[in-house]
Amino acid sequence: MVHALHSVIKDDKLFFAPVKPRRVLDVGTGTGLWAVLMGDDYPDAEVKIGNDFSPIQPRWVPPNVSFEVDDVESEWPERAPFNFIHVRYMAGSIQDWPALLKNCYNSLSPGGWIECSDWDLLPYSTDGSVPEDDAMLKLHQYLVEATDKLGRTARPGPNLEKWVKDAGFVNVKHEWRVVPFGLWAKSKKHKKSGALNQMQFMEGMEAFTIGLFTSTLGWSAEEVQVFLERVRKDSLKKDRHRQINFHIVYAQRPEA
Repeated sequence: MVHALHSVIKDDKLFFAPVKPRRVLDVGTGTGLWAVLMGDDYPDAEVKIGNDFSPIQPRWVPPNVSFEVDDVESEWPERAPFNFIHVRYMAGSIQDWPALLKNCYNSLSPGGWIECSDWDLLPYSTDGSVPEDDAMLKLHQYLVEATDKLGRTARPGPNLEKWVKDAGFVNVKHEWRVVPFGLWAKSKKHKKSGALNQMQFMEGMEAFTIGLFTSTLGWSAEEVQVFLERVRKDSLKKDRHRQINFHIVYAQRPEA
């Protein structure tokens, strides 16, 4: 679901960076679908490596794809440099973004590229249609509060450009996309991305709120469930035009 949403957001492109992939690292690969598609599309590349703390990737992958199970925030092992590093959807997961991006920088060959894609997980409306007590809005505000308490921001997107520059990258390009919640948008693309966005969020809502809110915000499990029921009801109100921003930053390690 998440990859399908990102495919719509990025116009079915796997990446925007002007790079010819030869050796690729996918940081936080999740299910591994992006790495598998890269392996299919670029069969002559030396290696496609997925890197994630959770071993949930498929066993059957293209022969040029291999997976590692590792904590991306621990010390990175020495290995041959990559010419492309892909970092996607790490909102709420990373405690030290500058350190992560410095690891990426040091793991790239001179002239290699990095591409980071991530959210600013705070909804807004441009027409005043979302009241301050909207449960979906409040949920995201609580998510931001909880992840901030853990030092793992749910809003990395707006900071990616600065962090990438601070790590030493050059030729930095920053793009962003508006992604609706639900079917209220007029364009076909925004209707599709809005539907996928709402579906993936609602399906995963319990998984990423109950443990977080009870351990960090002091809620009881029952209080979380009651609140989530409010979220479900408010999410069906089509006159509330919620949207969030998705940021894409790509940049190059200097040639020398």
